[in-house]
Amino acid sequence: MRFSDYLAHEWRPALGCTEPASIAYATGLAAAVAGGAPQAVAVACDPRLYKNCYAVGIPNSGRRSGMLWTAALGALVARPEARLEVFRHVRPELLPVAAALLEAGAVTARVDASHTELWAECRVRGERGEARVVLRDDHTNIVAIELNGEPQPLDAGLGRGASAAGRVRAELAALPIAELVGLAATLDDRDRAELRRGTDMNLAMAEHGLGLLPRQGGARSPVGLGGARASLLVSGGVYGRMSGEDLTVMTLAGSGNKGITCSVPIACRAKELGVEPRRADEALALACMLTSVTTHHLGTLSAICGSANAAGIGLAAGLVALEGGTPRQVSLAVTNMVGNVSGMICDGAKIGCAMKCMTGVDAAFRAAFFALQDIGIPVTDGIVGADGEASLQNLARIARRGMDAVETEILAIMQEKLDAARADGGDFAK
Repeated sequence: MRFSDYLAHEWRPALGCTEPASIAYATGLAAAVAGGAPQAVAVACDPRLYKNCYAVGIPNSGRRSGMLWTAALGALVARPEARLEVFRHVRPELLPVAAALLEAGAVTARVDASHTELWAECRVRGERGEARVVLRDDHTNIVAIELNGEPQPLDAGLGRGASAAGRVRAELAALPIAELVGLAATLDDRDRAELRRGTDMNLAMAEHGLGLLPRQGGARSPVGLGGARASLLVSGGVYGRMSGEDLTVMTLAGSGNKGITCSVPIACRAKELGVEPRRADEALALACMLTSVTTHHLGTLSAICGSANAAGIGLAAGLVALEGGTPRQVSLAVTNMVGNVSGMICDGAKIGCAMKCMTGVDAAFRAAFFALQDIGIPVTDGIVGADGEASLQNLARIARRGMDAVETEILAIMQEKLDAARADGGDFAK
């Protein structure tokens, strides 16, 4: 595998949370196929996609959130060529039109729990009839387009993302950590430029988001072993993104929060250490790949927090590499993370993710610190394995098989809160 091929699938720009952007992309495609002004919009999706659209802010919407607003705005914009930056095209005059559709009951959403991976079916009724679009496995991977029940071409310009992200992740996951370390050293100039471009985008969001948070003043550092500035910046970046701020970030393994969590601390630590930019590039490359490997084990969307776990694990590995650690020490850092933060639940995308990502960054600095001293959680402890690869396999068992009941309860709690809000005359647009 060439690292350039990896980047093409896993390092992609997006505006706003990727799950709402994905739904808006699909409803926009359906609206474009149906033609004219959308008359009705219906979305069915897997539980995790719904969960990540429940409370996260939608860019340029005046702080609206929820699946119904997401679906309506995507259909009204109808700009599928924008892909995951579709919210860039939301204009103020569309908001009352979307509100009218919602108030008329013309926008609906339901959860289809039979789908355990990323999946959505979006239907829009328009001038030419009803269009149906099906999205599966990846945020821009359209697998079916229909108009009035008749299949339509999966035109690359409108629909299919043709993402091989799943295959790329599986291929990386089959490699030992030592080989990933080697692959990170093969970057060409274009790879380095793309990594730096994404880091600059994420740092811009982080600095912007930090301005939205309370001033820290003389508060004591939340990370005793370094990384305080990085931790706060990540928190600010995720807070801004989850609030719906109008800044594009570079996503990693389908998540902007993962991209921020990996890239911002490595940039901060590299500056603090004064290391050469080329070494920082390679550390970030390794962090990205291990984030993707962990995402392969957990799933694109998971019952456990992908940013604290997948991106946190990637970050810990990258921090070890940044300080000249060995492949064995990288493996120790992975195991230290699995033995520490595994089990942190994902209860949907929202501003609270800023604290979870902050926790993941703090843990990553500590995991790397101990790994660089050749200290790792021993195989006799809990769920960790004999090395990083085995620890990730065990983490996958917890996430994919052990957390099913947890996710069911999370969704039940969210639905109960929504029902209560509706009964009190609150926000109906989830």
